[in-house]
Amino acid sequence: LRPARTLPFDRLAAYDRRCFPAARAGFLSLWLSPLAGAAIAAERDGALAGFGAIRACQKGYKIGPLFADDDAVADELFRALAARAGGETIFLDVPEPNPAALALAARYGLAPVFETARMYTGEAPAVDLMRVFGVTTFELG
Repeated sequence: LRPARTLPFDRLAAYDRRCFPAARAGFLSLWLSPLAGAAIAAERDGALAGFGAIRACQKGYKIGPLFADDDAVADELFRALAARAGGETIFLDVPEPNPAALALAARYGLAPVFETARMYTGEAPAVDLMRVFGVTTFELG
């Protein structure tokens, strides 16, 4: 694991694009440099295997995004990010279609606070939800 900012940004942006339905380089470059938090990346055999960020919120900390190749990488990133919360409450917005993400949340004792539904007109965009263990944010749309 290492700070996300130490990786070439184009690698992070390409990984993000697999998990989010639009390119968002400007947003992502700022989001991965939080003033009150951290952004961490994981590599396996020289390839980017996932990344995540944690930021202070009104109460506690929110992890998001949490994007990973598999549950082992997601777990490693989650633990590293959660360690930055100093024992405060952690929030993670998990996509229900990803059973490994639900299992990760359950493993660490996270309980539902509220539910939302993602809806689209037309076909849903092609994103790899099995790599999405935590969405970036609901607050910004």
